[in-house]
Amino acid sequence: MNIGQAADASGVSAKMIRYYEQIGLIRPPSRTGSNYRVYGSDEVHILRFIRRARTLGFSIEETGALLALWQDKTRASAEVRDIASEHISALETKIAELESMVGTLKHLVHCCHGDNRPDCPILDDLAGTTAKSKGH
Repeated sequence: MNIGQAADASGVSAKMIRYYEQIGLIRPPSRTGSNYRVYGSDEVHILRFIRRARTLGFSIEETGALLALWQDKTRASAEVRDIASEHISALETKIAELESMVGTLKHLVHCCHGDNRPDCPILDDLAGTTAKSKGH
């Protein structure tokens, strides 16, 4: 199949397939005599694996490591578990940061009168100023 068909079958855009090839995440496929890429079911399966890993938030580097482990039938599952566990920790940290941002923004929105006055605690916070530091 050509790159468009591989993209449709895998759910990975043709542009991303070319990118993954360029950075060495996937091996370049064979080519026809007229230099068109040719993909088979194995390449589509690899692309689906990559898409799923990326959907779960794994970085390109983590995805590459997981892909290598997936293709290594002598791997120790502990290595895979370690990568996934580290990723969980990173996600939990990111979730806590996002929850903190939501809390701060909710507080600022609550403090904003939302009327015709120019005073705005949201903008003051973004500027690093408060009513006290402005002399109010």
